[in-house]
Amino acid sequence: MIASEHSRRKRRKTAATSRLPLLLSLIACTTLTGCYYAQLARGQLSLLWGRQPLAEARTDPAYSLEIRQQLDLVNDVRNFAEELGLSVHQQYTSYVDWPDDRIVTTLVRTRAGSLESVPWWFPVVGSLPYKGYFDRRSAEQEADRLRRDGRYDVCVSGVSAYSTLGWLDDPVTRPMLGRGPGRLVETLLHELVHATAFLPGEADFNEGAAQFIGQQSAIRFFESLEARGTALDSSWPSSQRVRATIGDRRLIAEAILDLRDRLDTLEGDPDRPRKRELEETRARERIASLPLHVIDAERAAETARLSDACLSLQGSYARDGPRHAALLRALDGNLSALIDRLRRWAQEDRSSTSFFQISQGSSTTQ
Repeated sequence: MIASEHSRRKRRKTAATSRLPLLLSLIACTTLTGCYYAQLARGQLSLLWGRQPLAEARTDPAYSLEIRQQLDLVNDVRNFAEELGLSVHQQYTSYVDWPDDRIVTTLVRTRAGSLESVPWWFPVVGSLPYKGYFDRRSAEQEADRLRRDGRYDVCVSGVSAYSTLGWLDDPVTRPMLGRGPGRLVETLLHELVHATAFLPGEADFNEGAAQFIGQQSAIRFFESLEARGTALDSSWPSSQRVRATIGDRRLIAEAILDLRDRLDTLEGDPDRPRKRELEETRARERIASLPLHVIDAERAAETARLSDACLSLQGSYARDGPRHAALLRALDGNLSALIDRLRRWAQEDRSSTSFFQISQGSSTTQ
């Protein structure tokens, strides 16, 4: 037992050391520009230092059967993603038993009476409508500071997974397993889209593309398991349930988008607080009455986060969903062609506004 643990720690140290020069350079640089970037570097270093090879974690008796069963899915998802044309490389070949229910805590801010997020600018990725913290306490302190400023509404959210856009080999983490096999598969595929293609300064487009491709890929992944006759564990959802759950979430997102659109018309209205409260009540009633198949509509209505800052992002990633669906139909349902198109748009630094434009009679690969 002692020898096994020593060997495990040695392998973890070797894996982390391979990235150590990059991380030490990052920390040395970021400590000069402020503690925000330093905490990002420290958090990323903690993630990489804590990695355990996935093959080892899948059979480690220290983990529950539920965790090991979900880890069994990961290699199949990686192979499926590679077949689709996503950049897989060494992504998700390790596991970190992260102790919290989230990896990062994000902040979104809007000005009082507005639904437009006030973005932050970051090197490499450009402007983003959110700011992430590995340290939850630091995130909450920054949120309190922004609220005290009096100019902002702030939404604080926990995030179970994020992508380093292929710069580092991201691990599977315990928070990614918390919502079950269906969401684990969707999350892995979503994050692999980010590692494949990313348009700087196009946060909504990037998230919308990753969400659509991640959802479609997840449905097809479970369909492929069933087509191969793979015996699903009783905790794994069927492809029909995955499709139904995603459909439910889209209906909820559409209701939230409708509320956003209604509130947009109230900006600058002196009677906005009263009208806003009325519109939010109506939105919750609409969500509660949705014909959902898997998700509890009343529960969804009660728990929906509909403050201005939360609304600035909630549902917005689904806004391009119909356009992605139309583009996929134009590509004869070829999801790999859609992924290839996304990759080329990123490589050629094209604008997202042209991504959905396919002239009638022209090649769909242009």
